[in-house]
Amino acid sequence: MARKKPKAVHQLTSAQFEAMFVTEDDCIAYLVARRWPNGVHCPRCGATEVKALASGHHWQCYECAPETSYRFSHLAGTIFENTNKPLRDWYKVAHLMLTAKKGISARQLGRFMGFGSVKTAWGMGHKIRAALIEKNMDKLGGIVEVDETWIGGKDHNKHVSKRGKGGKHAPSTKVPIIGAVQRKGNVVTRVLQFISKEDMQKFVRETVSEKVSLLATDEHRGYLGLNDKYPHKTVMHSGRQYVVGAVHTNTIEGFWSIFKRSIVGSYHKVSAKYLPLYIAECQFKYNNRFNDDIFGTAIAGC
Repeated sequence: MARKKPKAVHQLTSAQFEAMFVTEDDCIAYLVARRWPNGVHCPRCGATEVKALASGHHWQCYECAPETSYRFSHLAGTIFENTNKPLRDWYKVAHLMLTAKKGISARQLGRFMGFGSVKTAWGMGHKIRAALIEKNMDKLGGIVEVDETWIGGKDHNKHVSKRGKGGKHAPSTKVPIIGAVQRKGNVVTRVLQFISKEDMQKFVRETVSEKVSLLATDEHRGYLGLNDKYPHKTVMHSGRQYVVGAVHTNTIEGFWSIFKRSIVGSYHKVSAKYLPLYIAECQFKYNNRFNDDIFGTAIAGC
């Protein structure tokens, strides 16, 4: 039987974006509505009894500063605070990043937006990626796949100064990432400093519920010992075994493929320092692939 194609999820188009955000006031109203859907509250103490000022974009809170009051704007505590760029430019950059499945480079953003410096686009992109980091996620359930991958080129293709020390048997200079995905659900990733059994199993116990029906991994020795609390099954990739009934890691490997294609095709080079931001962007877009208001969700987290 032919596989049923998933229903296409509508996203904010370029024409809709231009119609929604004509002026800066439109952008401000959108941010206020997304940031405070239940009414404006103080970003410092959380008080809901705030006084709106005549400007319409500023409020005063007397709870955290009874004598002098605390004055704040719609930008206070967001990634847009102290920016010299209009909100419309920030929104456009975020929209371009979210609609590009495999990402968009800082140089391409700078060319499209007409920024005078690539550092401007680079900095704005990183701030948006930081806002997309998902926190306090629920543990994964159902059938969960866990796998690890390595980001970075081969040592023999690198400059001598950036190769692993110790010759042929030197430790790899690649950066390891571990991820867990719930089939037809969300993915959780984490950049590790080293691949160790302790770190790998700590990640699994923190992100995967013990009530899963199946925990599927490859034969990596770091997963040995998970059978005590999880229904753990493995596939032997070294023996060209990839699917055994419901046991496989194809879903998480598909996610790795998307992320690596973004590096190879768009970013070309990602430093270990900022790798958590790039994987956070890919994770956010993957987890919101069925969300037709992904742009609003992103702005609400800024």
